[in-house]
Amino acid sequence: MNNLLQINPGDVAVSLFTGLTVLILLVGFIMYFLFSYRHKQKDYKLLQSQKEEIDSQKILLEKALDELKATQSQLIYREKMASLGDLTAGIAHEIQNPLNFVNNFSDVNAELIEELQEELNAGDITEALAISNDIKENEQKINLHGKRADAIVKGMLQHSRTTTGQKEPTDINALADEYLKLSYRAYCTKDKSLNATLLTDFEEGIGKVNLIPQEIGRLLLNLLNNAFYTVIEKKRLNGDAYEPTVTVSTKKVNNHVRILIRDNGMGVPQKISDKLFQPFFTTKPTGQGTGLGLSLGYDIAKVHGGTISFNTEEGVYTEFIVELPL
Repeated sequence: MNNLLQINPGDVAVSLFTGLTVLILLVGFIMYFLFSYRHKQKDYKLLQSQKEEIDSQKILLEKALDELKATQSQLIYREKMASLGDLTAGIAHEIQNPLNFVNNFSDVNAELIEELQEELNAGDITEALAISNDIKENEQKINLHGKRADAIVKGMLQHSRTTTGQKEPTDINALADEYLKLSYRAYCTKDKSLNATLLTDFEEGIGKVNLIPQEIGRLLLNLLNNAFYTVIEKKRLNGDAYEPTVTVSTKKVNNHVRILIRDNGMGVPQKISDKLFQPFFTTKPTGQGTGLGLSLGYDIAKVHGGTISFNTEEGVYTEFIVELPL
C-alpha cells in the first residue's frame, strides 16, 4: 500500500519546471503578440497618415498643375494678343504711310486741276502746261505709293495663307542653282550695268530632299534678292574698285542639308541685326521693300522643320544659313 502512494520528488520538480516553462513561454508569446500587434497598429496608423498626406499632396499638386496650365494658357493668349497688336500696329503704320502720300497728292492734284482749268479759260497755255506737268509728277508719286500699299497687302496675304503645296523629293542643288540664275536675271533687267560674279559649291550625293519646292524657292529668292540688292548698293558707292560676288553652296551636315547664301555687300550693322526677321523691318528706301521677305522666309523654314540664321560683318559680308531636315 505504501508503495502505491509513494511520489518521487524528482518527478514533481520536473513537472513543475516544465509547467512553469510552458507558462513563461505562453506569457512571452502573448506579450510578443500584443507588442507586435501594437507595433503593427502603430505602423498601420503611420502608413495611413502618410497615405493621407500623399493624397493631400497629390490634390495640391493637381490643383497647382491646373493653375499652372491656366496661367500658361493666359500667358500664351496674352502673348498672342500682344503679337497680334504689334502686327496690327505694324500693318496700320506701313499702310498708313503710302496712304498718306496718296491722299495728299490727290488733294494737291484736285487743286492743280482747278488752277489748270482757270489758266485754260484765261488762255494762258504756258502756265497750263506747267501745271499739267506738276499733275503728271504727282500722279506718278500716287502710283508709286499705291503699288507699295499693294505690295504690303500681298506680302501679308502670303504670311497668313495656309500652304497648299505638297512636299516632294527635290534636288536641292538644282533648285538653288535655278533661283540663283532667276534672281540674277531679274536684277540684270533692272540694272543693265550689274556684272556680278556668281559662285556655286554644291555638294554631290546629298540626294533628294522632301520639301515644298515652291516655298523653299520663295525663301531662296528672297535671300538672293537681298544679296544682289546689297552688292549693287556697294558697287554704287565704291565704283569699279569693287567686284560684286554672290556665293551659293550646299552641304550635308548630319541629318540636315545646309544651304548657304553669301554676298560681299554692305553687311548688317550690329544695332539692327536682331530685327532682321521682324515683319515690316527693312533697310531699303521707301518703295523698294516691304520688310516681309525675311520674316516670310523664317516662317517657311520653320514649317519645314528647319532653321534660318545669319552671320555678318558690317561693310564686309553677309551670309544666310538655311538648314532643312533630310
